[in-house]
Amino acid sequence: MNQSVLLSIKPQYVDAIIRGEKLFEFRKVIFRSPDIKRVYIYASSPIQKIVGYFSLGEVMQGHPCDIWDRCSELGGISEHDFFEYYRGKTKAFSLKISGLSLFDNAVCPYTAFDNFTPPQSFMYFDKMESTLL
Repeated sequence: MNQSVLLSIKPQYVDAIIRGEKLFEFRKVIFRSPDIKRVYIYASSPIQKIVGYFSLGEVMQGHPCDIWDRCSELGGISEHDFFEYYRGKTKAFSLKISGLSLFDNAVCPYTAFDNFTPPQSFMYFDKMESTLL
């Protein structure tokens, strides 16, 4: 069973996670496996590296307005950007970030893995995980 995923996250939000200002990651689509325990962070362009991982805490789902009400203070995103992201959507997901671990040296996945393609949103990652640890 899959137990880890790789999430593509924009560098500005990765920075907010690192600073401790963002304790929730927001998604339109969520992984199906209930066994996910670890989430690797791929900082998207222009960084394009895997910078670390976190333990997956509570996963909430609901209408974007409900998720905003519950998570906005620690969401690390402006209200405008949040609702732009969810424009036209009736379902939102939030992932609680806990136990953040950063790599001493960010990993370039293009050299670490054969035929790496960054995920649009996420990809199951357990088969590649041993390369990082």
